[in-house]
Amino acid sequence: MTIFNLPGLSAQSGDSHLDYRQVIGQRAYKIVAPLQLKDSSAFYRVQQMVVQQYIDLRDLDAHRESGVADIKAALTDKEQIQKKIAEADAKTEADRAALHKRYIQKLSHILGKDQVDIIKNGMTYNVLPITYKGYLEMIPRLTTEERKFILDALTEAREHAMDAGSSEKKHAWFGKYKGRINNYLSARGYDMNKESKAWQERMKTNQNKKQQPKQ
Repeated sequence: MTIFNLPGLSAQSGDSHLDYRQVIGQRAYKIVAPLQLKDSSAFYRVQQMVVQQYIDLRDLDAHRESGVADIKAALTDKEQIQKKIAEADAKTEADRAALHKRYIQKLSHILGKDQVDIIKNGMTYNVLPITYKGYLEMIPRLTTEERKFILDALTEAREHAMDAGSSEKKHAWFGKYKGRINNYLSARGYDMNKESKAWQERMKTNQNKKQQPKQ
């Protein structure tokens, strides 16, 4: 399921802009709701910030796609095409970083850091807290240093995933950083396959215990 280009709501169809905004408005409402803001005006302002961020990111990706199409239409030399596309990509990523920074600054004017984190998690399916909790459960003996490395890596992944244009791309960012985490832990002497298998067995045992009728 895509986030910015929902079925029937492609970035190229201008007549669907209102429908797209309504869909994103509903998504933004679910993202902001966990904050439990008592001030309705503050809730609305934050919701609209989230909506606008989704729209701005979609427009950014659409502009990049349009630019690449123009490059391919105007040029025939493959090296020149690749060079121009690389330049377009670099410009897009610079704009994406600037957009991300402005967005966080706007949120921070209204919300505290923990509240901003809730918005970030909402935009990335809560993968960070779920994955971090999973690592702690899989390897309870992790040191403070190792736990910090894992949390820092997942936090960095979340910053990238927030700006990705589809659920697949969002999860891909976390997948990339989970690979780094696993390599780090392996270098620290953990057998990740063994740890994962043992964790699965523990969860299975606990689930079976819960399903057993009480005497």
